[in-house]
Amino acid sequence: MKIWTFVVMIIWIMMAAEMVKGEEKGRMDPAISLPDEDEGWKWDGMEMKYNSKTLFDYIDGAAELFLAFGFQNLKARRFEKSNHPPITIELYEMGSSEDAYGVFSFDRQDEAVGIGQGSESGGGLLRFWKGKYFVSIYTDGGGAEVEPTLLKMGRSVETSIPAKGQEPKLLDFIPGKDSGLIDKSVRYLRSHILLNQRFFIAHQNILNLDRKTEALLAQYLRDKQKTQLLLIRYPGVKEAGDAYHSFMKAYLPDAGGRDRSQTEDRKWTIARWRNEFVLIVFGALTEADAEVLLKATEDKLPKGR
Repeated sequence: MKIWTFVVMIIWIMMAAEMVKGEEKGRMDPAISLPDEDEGWKWDGMEMKYNSKTLFDYIDGAAELFLAFGFQNLKARRFEKSNHPPITIELYEMGSSEDAYGVFSFDRQDEAVGIGQGSESGGGLLRFWKGKYFVSIYTDGGGAEVEPTLLKMGRSVETSIPAKGQEPKLLDFIPGKDSGLIDKSVRYLRSHILLNQRFFIAHQNILNLDRKTEALLAQYLRDKQKTQLLLIRYPGVKEAGDAYHSFMKAYLPDAGGRDRSQTEDRKWTIARWRNEFVLIVFGALTEADAEVLLKATEDKLPKGR
């Protein structure tokens, strides 16, 4: 990794930690409990607790994902059973229910199992979200025979979370499966670093993403070709306009005043600015395909005020 890129990442992480500092509400809701024992797996008696200042001590190298989504607190327990692999439960309190959904959506790939407001299970890992909480339950080996215990523990934790939360409103503004949306491809994001991990755009934050913005990245399939749709909502019209012009200048400098251009791979990228929204289609096979997807998205946006 180039030195300057590393420096930018470190600066961003420090800024993210500072931003969530003001969001912290103190200790996690004491009504939310983790089990002491299940199916013979017994808690080892040590409950680990972390906040935004100490999270790197627990998951160094992955903490920036949670910090980008307003992380507040983590409570974790480890369970042991003779001649069986250990099981760990992690309960993350995020800044909002939208943030909890964002953490869940970032790595979503397995089948849903009906726990919480969104879940997936496979390979010795159960993930789900409910309210402003994200839960990860996993085993260090053991295979399919451990899966029922993971699910039972998950339902126990879910029951103790007092209330559901709302999904990001932005989900209502993207076209669905009738437009070719690929199931489980939708990612809810709040930082350009996380966006780049899913679809690289630029090392610099040319779309001005931060905790005050919301972004959805989704894949659509047409003629066996994947096309990316990026929808971003900014705090206001000015912020959206600034981000649009920044993107066009940095990403499509040869557009010649138009909102579109063919990139080096001969595919089309088109960007639009509509009130507080910026819409971008990447990698369309034809200009017409990009227009169809953009138009379907524009039709779903709230009418201008």
